Amino acid sequence: MTELLEALTDPDVPLLRYALIAGVLVSIPLGVVGSYVVTRRISYIAGAIAHCVLGGIGAGLYLQEVVGLSWCRPMYGAVVAALFSAAVIALVSLYARQREDTVIGALWAVGMAVGLLLLDNVPVYVDPMTYLFGTIILISPHDLWLVAGLDVLVVGLGVLFYNKLQAVCFDEEFTELRGVRVKLYYVLLLCLTALTVVLLVRVVGVVMVIALMTLPAAVAGNFSRRLWQMMALATLICMAFIVVGLGASYVSDLPSGPTIIVLAGAVYLITAVGGRFCRFAAMCCRQ
Repeated sequence: MTELLEALTDPDVPLLRYALIAGVLVSIPLGVVGSYVVTRRISYIAGAIAHCVLGGIGAGLYLQEVVGLSWCRPMYGAVVAALFSAAVIALVSLYARQREDTVIGALWAVGMAVGLLLLDNVPVYVDPMTYLFGTIILISPHDLWLVAGLDVLVVGLGVLFYNKLQAVCFDEEFTELRGVRVKLYYVLLLCLTALTVVLLVRVVGVVMVIALMTLPAAVAGNFSRRLWQMMALATLICMAFIVVGLGASYVSDLPSGPTIIVLAGAVYLITAVGGRFCRFAAMCCRQ
């Protein structure tokens, strides 16, 4: 712990401070959008969007290094790919006659394949593992500004349309009967999920993005009765996962993404099993 505090206060080592700031910023939209995702049960869609993001990252790097567009950063490509995949999934879900799971599976595989092919054709060496499993410790000030901007957008829309999105998550048919444009708000929810996935890629990577989007909200759901309570608690829990996981990975010299996910998974299992045990014990006492 002393080593960690010294690194945080060392003016010559700003990377760890940037990582902690990014972790706190990312936790806010995770708490909001993650609660919607868990409640609506669309985590598999979030997984497909996450793997399509790799294609956008590869395209951004290719345009930057091969085509010569120096302003085209990988995160810009990730945003475009995430929103594009969300739009495709929404159109298929709402209008097409194709099986939704087939299209999602195809996007999942093709997005990753395109990303790996583009990364392999970039003249400079790029380790795919940095995007597959996250590199929060290498976040730059520019990335922080991008994360903060997406934070404002995602949280603002999530809070502004809270009642409509809550209704779509809990009872879609009744909401449509009340005259609410359910399809529009479903597309909005997918776009918010896509932007949140982009924020997560730098923290835990493409492969494990589903875990950090769902586990804090799932843990919070065990202690919440209302959706807004779930969002607030999920935000705090996610902050704790990222801060503690990042500190543990720095002290133990472990990769930050997997450390954060293992911590989140352990806490989820403890709360899930502990909750069932408590309910079983209470039932036995009443009998």
